[in-house]
Amino acid sequence: MLRDDLRTLWTEPRPPDAPARVWRDWALLAAGLGGVVLEATLRENVVWRPVAVVFAVWLCLLPLWRRTRPLAMVTLAFGSVILLQVASLVAAPREPVGLDTGAVVLVLVYALPRWGSGREIVLGGTVILAASALCSVTDETPVVENVVGFVFLLLPGVVGAAVRFRVTARERQLEQVRSREREQLARELHDTVAHHVSAMVIIAQAGRVLAGTDPSAAVEALEGVEEEGARTLEEMRAMVAALRDRGVGAELAPPAGVADLERLVRTPGGRLRADLGLDGELDALPPAVDAAVYRIVQESVTNALRHAVDATELVVRVAAERHTVRVSVRDNGRRTGRGRDGYGLAGLRERAALLGGKLQAGPGADQGWHVEAELPRGRTESGAHPRPRR
Repeated sequence: MLRDDLRTLWTEPRPPDAPARVWRDWALLAAGLGGVVLEATLRENVVWRPVAVVFAVWLCLLPLWRRTRPLAMVTLAFGSVILLQVASLVAAPREPVGLDTGAVVLVLVYALPRWGSGREIVLGGTVILAASALCSVTDETPVVENVVGFVFLLLPGVVGAAVRFRVTARERQLEQVRSREREQLARELHDTVAHHVSAMVIIAQAGRVLAGTDPSAAVEALEGVEEEGARTLEEMRAMVAALRDRGVGAELAPPAGVADLERLVRTPGGRLRADLGLDGELDALPPAVDAAVYRIVQESVTNALRHAVDATELVVRVAAERHTVRVSVRDNGRRTGRGRDGYGLAGLRERAALLGGKLQAGPGADQGWHVEAELPRGRTESGAHPRPRR
């Protein structure tokens, strides 16, 4: 298990889209250089003052590349610390060499787990630990102070790892939301195209029957096919454009809802007699529930047109109760084949489940095909304006 975790850490890539430099980098550089000037001017008894100033300026410059080159910056910074520590051992000065402004290296410790790959984190962490161990061994300081200093040094790294984990988790959640939205839009595309194409087939069949006896009716049927085809292409283009990677801010037309059911159940060609019944407060449903009700009825009507043999009647009932909305669609036809659910019904079940509801579909006790759905009504925002019926 530990070996697998280490292998996973070693192969972890860098976070994408790391910014090269932002205004905070220049502010940090200005503050660091200002601190170097003040400390070098006002502080007395600075050991190896020129060396200490150059070293501090060097450390202030390295954070400019901490996001794009985290391992290189950590190696240069703590490698310089090691070299300076070795030089101080050889020369044996009475006081530690360096300025307090050198604490800017804590920014590099933070940046390593925040922006580095797994391999860079491991290698850079080794360099940091080596420099810390060397300073602890060579400095004549109590063990407790060395432990506290070591914890203080690693604390920014822990913060950087926590920030990276939080950002990664958020990005993963956003990607799941985008993926789920694309799936829903794909279902919308399937439902819309299937419904319109079925309508076009019915109109074309009716036109073919009437072509010999009533040419004008055949012309009207062709006009109806043209209208349905144009509407299908328009809606399909809008949905396919939304499925592309165009960012979160893509604007879409509001989806159809309960107010559009009356137009939906007007079956073209007069093959099915539709009976639509709406009961309860249906004007202020949450948009997701409103769209789900429409899609359930639309998919059921489409399936009845395509698969219900000898069907003459379609009964649609939508009832809004206090906490739920119930949808029932029934036809009186016969089903051919094995009666397995297609992608449409599977998508409707997933949609209902996402909303916290449920959907059942299957043959009726006596005849026909029944679709029953129950969706939670949800909380309606105060002051929400009801959707106008069209």
